[in-house]
Amino acid sequence: MGQVIAFRRPPQPAPVGQPVLGLLSAVDFALRDLAEIMPHIALDSARQQAEACRAMLAEAFDAEIEAELGN
Repeated sequence: MGQVIAFRRPPQPAPVGQPVLGLLSAVDFALRDLAEIMPHIALDSARQQAEACRAMLAEAFDAEIEAELGN
């Protein structure tokens, strides 16, 4: 008998006008990635740049959350 190979179905495209990933989720993921990566950055200037990026993203994320909560 022959072997049946199951292929994965291609993912369904997101409806037009619907973002695949929300901006807040993307920023949250970036913050988490930076937190994991930063301890492994050896070059001081690169670490400082990563910290500045993390701080900017955290400030924007926090401001958006506060705006959504109406505070």
